[in-house]
Amino acid sequence: MSTPADLKYSESHEWVRTEADGTATVGITFHAQEQLGDIVFVQYPEVGRTLAQGEECGVIESVKGAADIYSPLSGEVIAINDALETAPQSINEDPYEAWIFKLRLTDPGEVSKLLDAGAYEKIAAADKD
Repeated sequence: MSTPADLKYSESHEWVRTEADGTATVGITFHAQEQLGDIVFVQYPEVGRTLAQGEECGVIESVKGAADIYSPLSGEVIAINDALETAPQSINEDPYEAWIFKLRLTDPGEVSKLLDAGAYEKIAAADKD
């Protein structure tokens, strides 16, 4: 699967889509879900929680183990994808549609510190080695 060029990425394998209203939608990348294997549970941050960029804010469990979720940007959690409670495998099926949470950004300038698709692909390729 290709890495969508319209998204931004963190080194910890989260993707970010910035929305026109100043919010950001967050999920995990194809590479991350591929490394995890079949996802069976997602623990997301609580709505209303304020996160700092890089802060651990959730866990994804798979048949292989568990991985932490980190907030790629600072902001307040304004929504969670509660459909993942009954269908966590949707992240495996389409990781760029199966978002995990949404943030109201407190520092939109942080977006410029994230990786573009090309830079992220280099990190993902190195991670496979």
